[in-house]
Amino acid sequence: GWFINRFTQQIFQPINSEGHKWAAILTSLMLFLISLNMLGLLPYTFTPTTQLSLNMAFAVPLWLATVIIGMRNQPTHALGHLLPEGTPTLLIPVLIVIETISLFIRPLALGVRLTANLTAGHLLIQLIATAAFVLLPLMSTIAILTSVLLFLLTLLEIAVAMIQAYVFVLLLSLYLQENV
Repeated sequence: GWFINRFTQQIFQPINSEGHKWAAILTSLMLFLISLNMLGLLPYTFTPTTQLSLNMAFAVPLWLATVIIGMRNQPTHALGHLLPEGTPTLLIPVLIVIETISLFIRPLALGVRLTANLTAGHLLIQLIATAAFVLLPLMSTIAILTSVLLFLLTLLEIAVAMIQAYVFVLLLSLYLQENV
């Protein structure tokens, strides 16, 4: 209760009341992503959010919805984002192309960020756990130190699992804020 309240206040503070309709879906998405990420830290489990296809299935439709809302409600403002104010005349065509590309890269960045960060953490845990296991009969002192490192890394991964879910939803809310 308290966590969800605090989270929705934090995310929706800068957004006008029109965007508050998204509170339920973004809060649900955050809790879902946190759950998937945390369950993936259990031994012998598969983390669905390390798959780019799943993350893109979340990122693309939600990003597209924010863009469509922007185009439908305030087309001039939405298209105005493609050309910052005070741009020199010669740069206008180039800047419109660059801004359009940056707009279409957003969902890719959302999906890849979540995938890469979780995959990197899982790989690191796997490598250090293997090292600790292999070193145990050979050099037990180093194996114990490696296990301590593994424990600390696991704590870090728990934080990363939560932070990545938060960042995913925070960026979606910023895209929404731009378009409502």
